[in-house]
Amino acid sequence: MAQTNLDVVANQQWLDAVGRPLSEAVRELFRNAGPAGATAKNALHGVWLGHPLHPVLTDVPIGAWTTALALDAREVATGDAAYGRAADFAVGVGLVAAVGAAITGLNDWSETEGRSRRLGLLHGLLNLTATALVASSYAFRRSGSRSAGRATTVAGYGVAVAAAYLGGNLVYRERIGVTHAVVAEPEEFTPVLESSALPENSMRKATIEDASFLVVRQRERVCALAHSCAHLGGPLSEGTLKDGSVVCPWHGSEFALDDGRVLNGPATEPQPCLLAREHAGHIELRAQST
Repeated sequence: MAQTNLDVVANQQWLDAVGRPLSEAVRELFRNAGPAGATAKNALHGVWLGHPLHPVLTDVPIGAWTTALALDAREVATGDAAYGRAADFAVGVGLVAAVGAAITGLNDWSETEGRSRRLGLLHGLLNLTATALVASSYAFRRSGSRSAGRATTVAGYGVAVAAAYLGGNLVYRERIGVTHAVVAEPEEFTPVLESSALPENSMRKATIEDASFLVVRQRERVCALAHSCAHLGGPLSEGTLKDGSVVCPWHGSEFALDDGRVLNGPATEPQPCLLAREHAGHIELRAQST
């Protein structure tokens, strides 16, 4: 039933009227900042971490607010104001962390499209509502209205849990933040192209059974990566070949040809890299380790 309701939301095309211009505005903000903007965007995606930064930060508000609920319950049960002060502190910690989670989440969301963007928009709105409720709770607590503060914390926590469920759906069903570049790599050198079909400074898509690969000839050598971009599966062969790297045509992720490492996000995981050689007039590929 819950998944059916999410499918209904995901098919609401009118959400694009909000989501499309907002996502473009976020991307434009970083583009206008030049190299510094690109560096900041990569950091927020989690390129330096090797996987998305957003889910790391989302654990902190949920954990802090769970702790606050437990401390509130203990204050009510014992009448000890020290538990209440500790609960207030936990609420504040969660609010600070929620800001970081919101910024990283907005950055990741700006690189989605279609169904994922619509569900992501709802996920963000729920988190915004949860944060606003908990912020109100903190204000109530500071003013001495402890009953109102506890009640709004409970309400905010409930909305946050709903948002977390939707976040899980985005990861496990929509595969946002999950690598899309997993392929079955040949264990032995396998021919994929004639050498003459790949001129200098060019790239081609090659296939081995159901697996696709990007083959590049540059600087008088041949390199090979998985064809589908790790971010959301964009076709790298339709992207831009640069000096030593390739840029995905969908969202601009850039990977080094030598080893598949991420040079620019939104991808955070390296692109699988294969061994490539020329033998008997053919280009052959093999897994890095067999």
